[in-house]
Amino acid sequence: MIVRGNVFKYGDNVDTDVIIPARHLTTSDPAELAKYCMEDIDSDFVKNVKPGDIIVATKNFGCGSSREHAPIAIKGSGISCVIASSFARIFYRNAINTGLPIMECAPAAEAAEKGDILEIDFETGIITNITKNEKYQSVGFPDFIQKIISAGGLLNYRKAQV
Repeated sequence: MIVRGNVFKYGDNVDTDVIIPARHLTTSDPAELAKYCMEDIDSDFVKNVKPGDIIVATKNFGCGSSREHAPIAIKGSGISCVIASSFARIFYRNAINTGLPIMECAPAAEAAEKGDILEIDFETGIITNITKNEKYQSVGFPDFIQKIISAGGLLNYRKAQV
């Protein structure tokens, strides 16, 4: 699977409280959560995000509370992938469980700038910055994670297995 989108760039330690503020945790509906995604760090995010766009951040993306609402809000907003230098472990697992593609690649995360166009090949792990004509190598998703993401998350994947 290959995705292409516009970059929304953030720095270190983007925590789950700014991804989806606690005051909006009255629902688990992806469309409703998407209305408030990133509002405390980027008030224009919801106005500008388009399906397929990509969030890029540096270190420790998704730190803070272990709420699954954070990757649900990001996925609900239409983001096709989050690339970061590193992820908080619980966010990493929650992202896969909810079917949100994420990739760790410090060189790509450091080099990408707001507005760049990236193309990501989930199978090979190649991230291409179309704007800068640069390629970066991440680790492609193993087959079972590709299946979970394609199914829309772990729960959907398991339902299809039964």
